[in-house]
Amino acid sequence: MARTSQDSFKRHFHWTNKVGTEDDEASTLNSSSNPNEEDKKESLKTNVAMPTPRKKLPAVAVARLRSVLTAFGKNRSNLPFGLGPRVVGTLFGYRRGHVHFAFQKDPNSPPAFIVELATPISGLVREMASGLVRIALECDKEKEEEKKAVRLLEEPVWRTYCNGKKCGFATRRECGAKEWKILKAVEPISMGAGVLPGSGADGELMYMRAKFERIVGSRDSEAFYMMNPDSNGTPELSIYLLRV
Repeated sequence: MARTSQDSFKRHFHWTNKVGTEDDEASTLNSSSNPNEEDKKESLKTNVAMPTPRKKLPAVAVARLRSVLTAFGKNRSNLPFGLGPRVVGTLFGYRRGHVHFAFQKDPNSPPAFIVELATPISGLVREMASGLVRIALECDKEKEEEKKAVRLLEEPVWRTYCNGKKCGFATRRECGAKEWKILKAVEPISMGAGVLPGSGADGELMYMRAKFERIVGSRDSEAFYMMNPDSNGTPELSIYLLRV
């Protein structure tokens, strides 16, 4: 009986193994009978766009880039602000001195252009009292072989004409402490003329301040027209910059 039960157990054990083997074979047959599904899965895996790893810049390149950007920012901060279509113009000079013109983007910004004329300010005041004043500043173009990328407002020397009459030469000036002090003194004034107390032999400082309309004809020509609401649309003072 014990042997009979053992044989029956073995037969049962082999039967279960056989069933398991048949299942495995069936699954193998099923998998082999559907090759298209496997191909589809493989194609889907290959078609999925894998993210490309980001390349890290070398530390030396990053350091150089930062140094270049820092230097550019410092140089940019030292440059004068560019002028727009509306600028602030200031005419000033001591009674016994020459005329100075300064153009600023706004009353608080550094001047983008300062020029000193050979004309005495007393003579310019007389011209303005008699009627409209047209001032033309001319400079020479450089030859093609000597041509440089110089902005019109950066030209150093100009020939000066006032209402068609030649009035010597004008020289571009940098804004020093003396000029900046004068511009800060008239900063609250948007439009008007007056006299500031002076010191020394130069006497009092005369000034006129107004807004100007800036017209750029080309890289070789610009014009500044004083905006005066009391002049019936005709500017009392016009300044022309020409490179001929």
